Amino acid sequence: QVQVVESGGGLVQAGGSLRLSCAASGRTARNYGMGWFRQVPGKEREFVASLSWSSGSAYYADSVKGRFTISRDNAKNTVYLQMNSLKPEDTALYYCAARITGSYDLVSGYSYWGQGTQVTVSS
Repeated sequence: QVQVVESGGGLVQAGGSLRLSCAASGRTARNYGMGWFRQVPGKEREFVASLSWSSGSAYYADSVKGRFTISRDNAKNTVYLQMNSLKPEDTALYYCAARITGSYDLVSGYSYWGQGTQVTVSS
């Protein structure tokens, strides 16, 4: 069992930056691949970024490439999402999730989810 807790959301103006954190706890938490998804009301949850635990490879949605960076501190069992050049369309509830296997960019690929942290970007 892995517990995942997000933090760091807030209100920011367009063009600004935020860093989200995701703390994973549990006996084997560091063996899990980690991902970030986001969701707005009335829409499906969508993939944002993922980090493979084995290779360290990072993957991004086209909409955030070049602006967002996912990273991991294994000593702290924490994953970060650095978000720069934020746009109003980045406004969403951001979720962190953990997976062992499964597709890195699909909701169904992840087994454990946090409660989400709200990011609001004003124009």
